[in-house]
Amino acid sequence: MATHRTYQGQQLELFQAVGRDIPARDAQDLMSWPFFSLAKSPRVRPIDFRMGNVSVRVEATAEHGMATIWDADILIWAASQIIEARDKGLRTSRFMSARPYEILAFIHRDDSARSYERLRAALDRLQSTTVATSIRQPSERRRHRFSWIAEWREKLDDKGRPTGIELILADWFYAGVLDDALILTIDPAYFSLTGGLERWLYRLVRKHGGRQPWGWSFDLEHLHLKSGSLSPLKHFCYDLRAIVRRQPLPGYRLVIIADPGGRTRLTFQPLPIDRLATPLRLTRRRPAGS
Repeated sequence: MATHRTYQGQQLELFQAVGRDIPARDAQDLMSWPFFSLAKSPRVRPIDFRMGNVSVRVEATAEHGMATIWDADILIWAASQIIEARDKGLRTSRFMSARPYEILAFIHRDDSARSYERLRAALDRLQSTTVATSIRQPSERRRHRFSWIAEWREKLDDKGRPTGIELILADWFYAGVLDDALILTIDPAYFSLTGGLERWLYRLVRKHGGRQPWGWSFDLEHLHLKSGSLSPLKHFCYDLRAIVRRQPLPGYRLVIIADPGGRTRLTFQPLPIDRLATPLRLTRRRPAGS
């Protein structure tokens, strides 16, 4: 594979993935705002979200559909690789290379032919989905437009079996990963969550609740808006209540309450840490922001 690539006039040096047995890291911007479809069926209808100074518009193609929250596992893998390498003093780049099975193993998927096909489809959606956002832009009137993956390609052996993947990450995403304040370590059990809503909810809870003993809360209408879900509010609340009954989020307890103003709120608090268990290896741990 090539060790350098010129992309839009910029010379990019190839960064080889450093391994799969490393902590999982996620980007706080992606945890807070509605960037991905939560449905397993293809979504083409755009996400058009505005709240205060924040705007997010996500558009999909009819051919591939919108990038999903399961596709975002690849971005979590990429962020984890970059942070791990940087903390070891290695040079990183948004031009990355890895063996497909390494990506699949990190995101807790098997290396079956079906998983390889799903990986390719996810990469296609991440490349074809376009995002325009005001987040991390110096002017409120300015928006950054990008695709999660600018381009990707696959290397095959003489029998047509995949032996490697090269990809170029969006500069907006890469810059956020390199900012210490915008990265959080997540529980690897996240990858075992099967529902789109519970995956989205874990990332939001991890971002806002963090390790604060008092936790956090949101009213359900606000949560519905932040999710970008196409589900009507009534159905969204029903699904949330089902998640609260099951308590599937690793490390957190969820409760639905009525506040003094009569609004229904979801509250979440971190569970006590078992100090006898083997601690999760963290680097540069910091409190979650709000």
